[in-house]
Amino acid sequence: MTDDILSPQRALIYIMVVMAAADREMTDRELKRIGDQVRNLPAFVDFDENELVPSAEECASHLGREGGLDRFLDVIVGSLPDNLSETGYALACEIAAADLKVQREEVRLLQILRDRLGVDPLVASAIERAVKARHTTA
Repeated sequence: MTDDILSPQRALIYIMVVMAAADREMTDRELKRIGDQVRNLPAFVDFDENELVPSAEECASHLGREGGLDRFLDVIVGSLPDNLSETGYALACEIAAADLKVQREEVRLLQILRDRLGVDPLVASAIERAVKARHTTA
């Protein structure tokens, strides 16, 4: 990556884009959910919504480049303040659940993110359960 530091908002967007791309297919539901999160969450209050698409495209262009996913995640996690670690994990869970079925690749990436972000396992379980409850269909 050209920059080794991202704004906290951009780091959160990158987490969501990486999660959406985990199963090699970014669906309309995932993209819509990313937009919804950026429009509605307090973490994005000072973020210019017009920067969402360029940020997502920039993230997608970095996926698969030299250094691999580990290096890419190092930059993302290193750019995220500690107080947004749980938010980052919650956003990753939201995007994984957007298609109403979490794929194996997404589960693995959630495990990696949970560990990299230092999210307590009990907190992670609570986040996962809350997301599952929101995405359960009748």
